[in-house]
Amino acid sequence: MKILKFLFATVIFFALYSCSSDSNDGGGSSGSVESITITPSAVSAQVGTPITFVVKTNTNADVTSSATISAPNKVLTNATLNSNSAAEFVVTANYSGKTASVTVSFTEGPSISFTKRVLIEDYTGTWCQFCPRVAYGIDLVMEQTDLAVPVAIHRGQGADPYHFAGASALESLIGLQGYPDARLNRLTTWKFPEPNNVNQVIALTEGAAPKVGLAMKATITGNNLDLTVKAKFGTSVEGAKLVVYVLENGLLYNQTNTTSYYGGVNPLANFEHNHVLRATLTNIIGDDVPAEESIYDKTHTKTFSVPVPSNIANKANVEFVAFIVGKDKKAINVRKAVSGDDQTFEIVE
Repeated sequence: MKILKFLFATVIFFALYSCSSDSNDGGGSSGSVESITITPSAVSAQVGTPITFVVKTNTNADVTSSATISAPNKVLTNATLNSNSAAEFVVTANYSGKTASVTVSFTEGPSISFTKRVLIEDYTGTWCQFCPRVAYGIDLVMEQTDLAVPVAIHRGQGADPYHFAGASALESLIGLQGYPDARLNRLTTWKFPEPNNVNQVIALTEGAAPKVGLAMKATITGNNLDLTVKAKFGTSVEGAKLVVYVLENGLLYNQTNTTSYYGGVNPLANFEHNHVLRATLTNIIGDDVPAEESIYDKTHTKTFSVPVPSNIANKANVEFVAFIVGKDKKAINVRKAVSGDDQTFEIVE
């Protein structure tokens, strides 16, 4: 009888004093969590500067690594949030059935401005009877400013010796209906008749300076083409892409002409075709610039070392064009270079 009483007392003792899953051991177990908090490293940060988060329980246990932390439409990795544009986010933590939220924001920091240029993309053809109109308009622009960068995109397979087959995707982007067609900064239509609207082009070299600048170092040695393109971001640009063209000047070929320009002569014998697109070193729509390199005071560098394109007639007449487009597909800024150039960024005050 005494043995039974002893055993019964022992069982009661261990039942009362043994560890319980409901005890508060500071580990943030599910039974003890009454609430959680989420704390950011900063409630506001400059674009491109990450904000990190710490999640704790009501007992001050750090459960960051076990919690699910999310911003709208995304779960955060390593409890870190970043943004390449000014924005506000509600960040939510979930742990053990408890939820907590905090609002953080990213703001633009200081900016850097650069010399402003305008890109002219001329969709043309040697067979195109109305195309000399745009060529003449470009001549007038180039007489008034050195801040315009023209590109002649020839089309007409079998009809034009300078036909550039890779332009189909670009024509789809702009919704091309016919030739000639001239676009400014890739998407803006140069108003008809282009020679009468030179001021539209000049105006795009004026006004607020762009926050992206370009610089190139170009060398053609023998049959080798070496080009380094740098794009410096004076502010954050969402969805930035880099486009690089290889052009050729001084190509002589008859041009059909039923316009009054160039004296109204038809055809224009041995017409000099300049700024002719011969190759693209990137996708014609553009190569992605990493988000971490398209923010304030960062520089994206792309280096090309390739043979001179086989369709180049005279290497001495080659020029390069590089430009940055944003998420809206518009060119933000553009620059051209020739072999021997070693450019620096054109920062303006």
